[in-house]
Amino acid sequence: MRNSSELYPNNVDISNCDKEPIHIIGKSQSHGLILSVYFESLEVIQSGSNAKDILGISSDNILGRPVQEIVGDSFAEKLAEKLQQQTSLLPEELEINGKKFIVLAHRSEENLILDIEPLGELHDPYLFQRQLTKVLNNLKVQENAPELCREVARLTREFFDYDRVMIYRFDEEWNGEVIAEEKKEELESWLGLHYPASDIPAQSRKLFLKHPIRIIADVNYDPVSISPELSPVTGKPLDLSRSQLRGVSPIHIEYLQNMNVGASLTAAIIVNGKLWGLIACHHYSAKFINYYERESYRFLTEMFSSELSLIETNKFLKKTDKTNKLRNELIVKMKEANTIPDALIEASPVFTELLSCSGGAIIWEEETIMIGKKVPAKASIKKLVEELIRKQEEDMFFTKNLGSFIKLDESVSKLISGLLSIRVTENKYLVWFRPELVQVVDWGGNPEKKVTYNEAKKRLSPRKSFEKWSQKLTGISESWKGYELSAAKGLREDISHIIVEKQRNEIHELNERLLDANKELELFGYGMSHDMKAPLRGIKGYAEILQEDYASNLNKEGQYLINTILGLTGRLENLIDDILSFSKMNSRELRAQKISVNTIISEIIELFNVKVNYPRTEIMVEEDMPFIKGDKKMIFQIWSNLMNNALKYSAKIEAPQIKIGSEKVNGKNVFFIADNGIGIASEYHDKIFESFSRLAGDGYKGTGIGLAIVKRIIEKHEGEIWVESEPGKGAKFNFYLN
Repeated sequence: MRNSSELYPNNVDISNCDKEPIHIIGKSQSHGLILSVYFESLEVIQSGSNAKDILGISSDNILGRPVQEIVGDSFAEKLAEKLQQQTSLLPEELEINGKKFIVLAHRSEENLILDIEPLGELHDPYLFQRQLTKVLNNLKVQENAPELCREVARLTREFFDYDRVMIYRFDEEWNGEVIAEEKKEELESWLGLHYPASDIPAQSRKLFLKHPIRIIADVNYDPVSISPELSPVTGKPLDLSRSQLRGVSPIHIEYLQNMNVGASLTAAIIVNGKLWGLIACHHYSAKFINYYERESYRFLTEMFSSELSLIETNKFLKKTDKTNKLRNELIVKMKEANTIPDALIEASPVFTELLSCSGGAIIWEEETIMIGKKVPAKASIKKLVEELIRKQEEDMFFTKNLGSFIKLDESVSKLISGLLSIRVTENKYLVWFRPELVQVVDWGGNPEKKVTYNEAKKRLSPRKSFEKWSQKLTGISESWKGYELSAAKGLREDISHIIVEKQRNEIHELNERLLDANKELELFGYGMSHDMKAPLRGIKGYAEILQEDYASNLNKEGQYLINTILGLTGRLENLIDDILSFSKMNSRELRAQKISVNTIISEIIELFNVKVNYPRTEIMVEEDMPFIKGDKKMIFQIWSNLMNNALKYSAKIEAPQIKIGSEKVNGKNVFFIADNGIGIASEYHDKIFESFSRLAGDGYKGTGIGLAIVKRIIEKHEGEIWVESEPGKGAKFNFYLN
């Protein structure tokens, strides 16, 4: 079914050409023929309407026929073999109806696209070899980019004899500049002229990365429609991104016609994987160069791109080496200084020396430090940080035209037309400034008058004037170079590492002090608990003597007081024992072994004498629970504390019940003990594991340290414990050990 959103739009003008889907233009140039073949059956399913002119066979007689009837059995067999092997399809020279052609084949989804174009005049192969040798020799001796560009322009015109050859370089905003030119003497020079980014829209630049050579043999050709418009197999327009015969945008054709160009040849200059610029060849009448000549052109362009990449990379490395030395000096200073801002602004090198700039600022939490003679007031910088820099998502922000992002006073704009900032942390920034660089740019026509209204075509058309037009640019600084961005990014990483290293050292020192304090506290707690036991035993002993020998001489109040003393001393003894256990927990080394959980549970039930002390409580223990690995004494302490709590807090329920078992959760053996006792409110689920935390009230005995001991033991075994509980619905304690 036809989907209109996938078709080339009916109305395209200069207002929407940046969205023009030129890869599905649905037309071809007239000097060759496009056929679409279904790759499974090798049947022709789409054809250019100029089949009669090119092959002498009407397109109606081509559609639906096996491709071998058009290109011959031999080539058809090669196509089938290559498709089956999924290997590249090589160009093939064929003779069809007495004419010589070259066929270029490539896959596009489920279609096999054949570009059939005239073979053209073949040059002497020895001449071709000599030309390539000349290219290699000439390009290798060029020492810098301008010389290399001039030589490539000269060689291109010498080999292909176009009227004008230009090397066209993009800036960071995709405006272009003619940086080298070779032309006929009588033609006006375009060297040094700039052209707006809209002249070569984004989708065109993207296609140049896929298919770097583009020929328009006759600007004034009649576009050839492809029939049917949609592929019978996919139901979509043909994707002609890689087709050498792909039709040309009518907007671009009109643009070339306005320049009086009759034919063009364009090659992408790709440096380090990015579109650096174009080699643009113009001829002022129709001009066709065959496939082999275009391959020579492609080879020349690739050699040029490689040499240019080498020059650009060497330049980048030299600049990077210089900035790296400065960064290393700053790193040494930052490690030795009391604070990082001190290191960045005191004594050479200061951080502003890292990049070419007029000054900078350090915003370090609440402090703003300015450096440089020609910098704005602190208030302007604070406003800039709050209204622009702090709102950026990326950690690095840069522009050569700050006024396009935020409204600036003229005096401020002159000082900081260019800005580069890095975010170290949320409230810490480094900023570099560049002043306004007033410059006069020569454009090929007025860039502000990109369109005219075409009365005949009733639409907007590209401009017709390409005469030199000068523009004075203000509020713009020198551009930030790639090596400068790399240096700023590197400094940010250096500062981050130093901050982390200093924090790590501070944490290490603090940890050492905490460990020492903890050892002293453990020793103090152990000593204090031990020393308290002797007088406590004395108090308890005297109270027992009073009870045994003199209780009969005391009234009821006296007897009550003796019983109270004995009860309090018992609770205090338990508390001291728990404190001793808790204080020993950190210093005690683990003696890990494989332990039977069922055996430990049986020992605890027997130790607690559950049948006598808790006769109403039903305890259900899962048989053959998994073994657990850990310190046996500590594991026993975990289960005894959890069992004691379960028995204690369910004892007053009408039918107390305790379940003990295990579950497999995320590959871990999770053990649990569940009761149907008083339960715990959700807001206390974490608090109960804190030391001396008692939430059940005076009706239940305990020191409030048992669960803290359990948690400490489990954490020492690199495990985790948690509770599931609601008031009145019991509690389920879950834990695992690693």
